[in-house]
Amino acid sequence: MPMVTRRLRDPDTNPCLLESDASARCMDENNYDKERCSTYFLRYKNCRKFWNSVMMQRRQNGVKPPMPTAAERDEILGAMGKMPY
Repeated sequence: MPMVTRRLRDPDTNPCLLESDASARCMDENNYDKERCSTYFLRYKNCRKFWNSVMMQRRQNGVKPPMPTAAERDEILGAMGKMPY
């Protein structure tokens, strides 16, 4: 598996892996009709926005690594009580 693909499939690197897989699965199931999968695309887009804002805030505060690990993300989402996207 190429390095880029491996990195995109790593849950510590890609916080929106579930949303990405769901949108790809929707496209497969609906014969690549984008209109039928728009809710999945929107959820993925909102996920990326949310974690990008978390990453920028952590970078501004000097927290390393800027992207929280999968375990840290689970804690953040658990503290929020619901999915923000």
